[in-house]
Amino acid sequence: MIRSAVREDVPTIVRFVYELAAYEQAPHEARATAEDFERDLFGPAPAAQVLIAQDDATGEPVGFALWFTTYSTWLGKPGIYLEDLFVTPAARGGGHGKALLTELARIAVERGYGRVEWSVLDWNEPAIGFYRKLGAGPQDEWTVYRLTGEALAKLGGA
Repeated sequence: MIRSAVREDVPTIVRFVYELAAYEQAPHEARATAEDFERDLFGPAPAAQVLIAQDDATGEPVGFALWFTTYSTWLGKPGIYLEDLFVTPAARGGGHGKALLTELARIAVERGYGRVEWSVLDWNEPAIGFYRKLGAGPQDEWTVYRLTGEALAKLGGA
C-alpha cells in the first residue's frame, strides 16, 4: 500500500533518510532533523512531498519516496524530481519500490507532467538494474553539478 505521508510519519522519514545515507556509504553527510522535516514537509510552504510504502500484512512502513516538482523549459511542463527512494533491506523484492515509482508516474500522468527523473549512484548496480527493468534510462550526456557548503556561502555573499 502506498499513501501520502502525514506529520506523524516524521520519525519514520528521519529513520529512512539515515538508513539510506548508510546504504549509500555516506552516513556522515545526513544532517536533517525531525524539525527540518516538520517545517519543510508539513509547514505553510511545503518544499517536498513524501509517499510511504506500507507492508500489506502488518501496515508497518517499509519505504518512502521524497519528491518535489521541477519545470522543464524545453517541454513547457512541470515534472517530478525523486530526491530519495528507499525500501528497507528486509522488504526489498516485495514490490514496494515499484509501487512507489508507479504512484509517482500516476501522479505525473494525472497532472500532465512531462517527466519523472532522479539520480542514482554509479556503483549502485541493484538500483540501476531495477530502474532499467521499469523502462528508465540514464541521461549520460548530462553531468550533475552541486554548489553547497562554503562555496555556496561564498557565492551567495554570506
